Amino acid sequence: MASATLLRTLRPALRPSIWRPQPRRYAHPGQFQPFVPPSPSSLGKPTAAKTYTRTRKWLRRIVYVSLATGVIYGIDSQFYASSLTRTARTFSLGLFVALDYKINFRPHPPLASSIAAVHARTAERLSDLLRHNGGLYLKMGQAIAMQSAILPPEFQQMFSRMFDDAPQNGWKDVEKVIREDFGKSPEEVFGVSFTGEAGKGVMERRARASASVAQVHWARLQDGREVAIKIQKREIVQQVAWDLWAFKVVAWVYSKWFDIPFYTLVPYVSERLSLETDFVNEADNSENMAKLVAAEPRLRDRVYIPRVYRELSSRRVMTAEWVEGVRLWDKDAITRPWRGGWREGSPGCRGTPLDRKGTPEEKNPQAAKVKPERDYWRGYKNRGGLGLSLKDVMTTMVDLFSAQMFLWGWVHCDPHPGNIFIRRKPSGKPELVLIDHGLYIHMDPGFRHQYARFWKALLTFDNRTLGEVANSWGVNNADIFASATLMRPYRGGDMSTQRGITGLSKSERAERHYEMQQAMRKAIREILGDETKWPKELIFIGRNLRIVQANNQFLGSPVNRVKITGIWASRALIESPDLPLAEKIRNFGRHLIFRMVLFTTDIYFYFTKVRQFLHLGGGMEDDIEAQMQNMASDMGIELNQNVFEG
Repeated sequence: MASATLLRTLRPALRPSIWRPQPRRYAHPGQFQPFVPPSPSSLGKPTAAKTYTRTRKWLRRIVYVSLATGVIYGIDSQFYASSLTRTARTFSLGLFVALDYKINFRPHPPLASSIAAVHARTAERLSDLLRHNGGLYLKMGQAIAMQSAILPPEFQQMFSRMFDDAPQNGWKDVEKVIREDFGKSPEEVFGVSFTGEAGKGVMERRARASASVAQVHWARLQDGREVAIKIQKREIVQQVAWDLWAFKVVAWVYSKWFDIPFYTLVPYVSERLSLETDFVNEADNSENMAKLVAAEPRLRDRVYIPRVYRELSSRRVMTAEWVEGVRLWDKDAITRPWRGGWREGSPGCRGTPLDRKGTPEEKNPQAAKVKPERDYWRGYKNRGGLGLSLKDVMTTMVDLFSAQMFLWGWVHCDPHPGNIFIRRKPSGKPELVLIDHGLYIHMDPGFRHQYARFWKALLTFDNRTLGEVANSWGVNNADIFASATLMRPYRGGDMSTQRGITGLSKSERAERHYEMQQAMRKAIREILGDETKWPKELIFIGRNLRIVQANNQFLGSPVNRVKITGIWASRALIESPDLPLAEKIRNFGRHLIFRMVLFTTDIYFYFTKVRQFLHLGGGMEDDIEAQMQNMASDMGIELNQNVFEG
């Protein structure tokens, strides 16, 4: 009851209509003035409204440039295999590296801790560029890697990784290349079936090996022949012209900027690299080398060149005989005891069938639809090998490439371990199989005879002949060039040495390192000398010699490589059919004396073998490498890394 009374009492106070806000009273200090707008004169000069015209203009430019870049990039990637993008990437990096060296190539670089740091970051950038661009850039990287002995050690480390397998293209790209070259599908060209159709051959869609320019697929044809089908990567044709043009421009800039006279050699190098993309040229080289080997009794039973099937080959597709063998880098598989049959060779070697009777492939025809591994000769748990002598293997290799240089004048310039297979003959002797014949150089008779005389002069310290030949080639420093040819220091002339860096302060070491780098550049200029006279073939001959030396060193220096090469050089001056008879007779007498002189190299070679057997040191090639390092350090060249490391 009390609550109801209280509610009735308060209700009038809660009604909104009853409450009124009370106006506040303000006291003004002065008289109220009405609002008056300012006069125009007090506002200053009139200004135009801000329209942001320049900002909109730059925004439009950015949009247009972005759209144009996107369109160009799309067209380039779809129709030109990213050739423009790769070239732009090359030019931008080349300019950046050139500026980096121009600024920082000095004893105390302003933007780097040392010259070595500049080399390291440049090598990393170049390595990334070569791998990212792929194609011929990888091939150029391999060429640089084989000559990296004259580069700073930072470059040697980076470029040693250039021999890794390149990524392979998908089957759609492979099929397009075959259709474009033959006008037919792979099934029609090679008579194969991917669905197991009876009476047809079979082909693997996944490549067995992939390199910078091409990849290799295994196939068994309808008639039972096993073949290696080398198919060029589809983008290479569109990229090659742009890549070589970019290579020429960058080489021209660097030769002018750094004062190293090598630009005149670039067209020849570009031509050789371009020929590697022509598989008709490779087939010609392969067949030519097979004929030369077959006509040479000292090599015909020791070297094998796989047969090329021309009817299944084109400019971008090459079909050759499939070869079973052990890669040269698999030293254990070459030397482990033979577990195969008595008087039997490794699979596919001449005199030995590819498959033995009673193998699972013959018992079960369905199992023959894919390539059999054929490792029965390795024995229980694959513990066996070919049971071959490394000395016999390496002797065959040095004999082959020496004959190419001095006797035939046709030189295979890419003999790295991936291009050499080793097989065991039924007689227990090794057979060397040489593949990948895309990169060859031809030595005309006059130059070939000069080169043979040059080698003989190297080994007999005939400085007069050495100087005559070197001068005719435009070489200013015969001693440096002789050392580069022998792959060991040449002591037949005067070679000054410089003070070492032991005991120097950090600042003095930086100064010394800079002097060495300058000496290296000077040494290169002296080797090239007059570039108009310099035989361009020497670029690739030096590559061949370096690879063969690295192979011998990798196998433990089983042979006296320098002596074998020298004997072939001297013998070629007797046997060459394009020399007059009187000169051959004179060269025969000189050859007998030359053989006696070379006996001294055998004494040193066997000394190193005994030392190596007693684990007291390395082989002869290791000694040569150490001597080259000592001599090269005096010229600013640091030889630290094995070319096949990595």
